[in-house]
Amino acid sequence: MTQPRMRIGAVTITAAPAPHAGELARFYERLLSWQIVDEGPKGGWAQLHPPEGEPDGTLLGINIESDQEHKPPTWPSKPGHQNATMHLDINVDNLDEAVAWALQAGATLADHQPQPHVRVMLDPHGNPFCLCL
Repeated sequence: MTQPRMRIGAVTITAAPAPHAGELARFYERLLSWQIVDEGPKGGWAQLHPPEGEPDGTLLGINIESDQEHKPPTWPSKPGHQNATMHLDINVDNLDEAVAWALQAGATLADHQPQPHVRVMLDPHGNPFCLCL
């Protein structure tokens, strides 16, 4: 069997119950300068795309989806607590400037920082993401 062409269309980030998906989408819009291209009528989901698009189709967007049972993940993971099942790694040229920008956009710096060339940040709903040199 020949493998069919497969491309990642988006990564989905979980948000607190509706209408908070739109709020979290606006955070990522500020952080990344991406555009919200679609949003559910009651704030239960939203989708962002980079302004210039991704011509190779590697990552077309970020989806934000409300979950009635959303609990912010614990970073680092601890037994018996909600853990992050995935996170974004965002490449940056200057770590200090990127951290300052993320803080200004509404992120917080995680207490645990495991690597000197990476800063673990938390979005307003507690989802971790990494700023990486």
